[in-house]
Amino acid sequence: MNTPIISEETRERDKIARLSRSLYERGLTAGSSGNISVRLSDGWLLTPTNSCLGELDPARISRLDWQGRVLAGDPPSKEAFLHRSMYEARPKAGAIVHLHSTHSAAVSCLAGLDPDDCIPPLTPYFVMKIGRLPLAPYHRPGDPALGDVIRGLAGRHGAVLLANHGPVVSGPDLQGAVYASEELEETARIFLLLRGAPVNCLTAEQIAELKLAFKLDI
Repeated sequence: MNTPIISEETRERDKIARLSRSLYERGLTAGSSGNISVRLSDGWLLTPTNSCLGELDPARISRLDWQGRVLAGDPPSKEAFLHRSMYEARPKAGAIVHLHSTHSAAVSCLAGLDPDDCIPPLTPYFVMKIGRLPLAPYHRPGDPALGDVIRGLAGRHGAVLLANHGPVVSGPDLQGAVYASEELEETARIFLLLRGAPVNCLTAEQIAELKLAFKLDI
């Protein structure tokens, strides 16, 4: 009996729906917030506008070309330009996850953050998955000008925190982008729990050791 051949696009559509549901069920996104994309060999997939990540129909996920034209599925998220800008700046990125996860969004609203590194290196896992996390200045949701900001930051950073909004995180594939998003959310929670307390962050030497040991490009 011949095994049916499943296309790259079908596999990635199913994976987006499955992992999106997991994020939603664990409270990492709410309502119709957040959007997820995956690079294909001949374009990219993006969750549709006004869709709930917990209830995605794989067949209705938007497929676009690199000029932004919709080739299949429902109309894409209005934040498609965020994803496209990061893909343009990071040719090796295979997927992008943008969430309004509670603790990361809370950090994005704090005053006095270092815009070049808004969450300190509290754990080796944060350094390994995220590295330095820049803060992009506030823009209204859907403002195309934010695309230029993302493009300017993403060449040097795999993740960006949008002020008063939430994180945009890339990865080599969808599972990697999801893992990095989860690590960012957990570190944001730790960061908020430690506010006002003396903290031992990783030193420059310890970070350099991690980069060498795990061949990190951060």
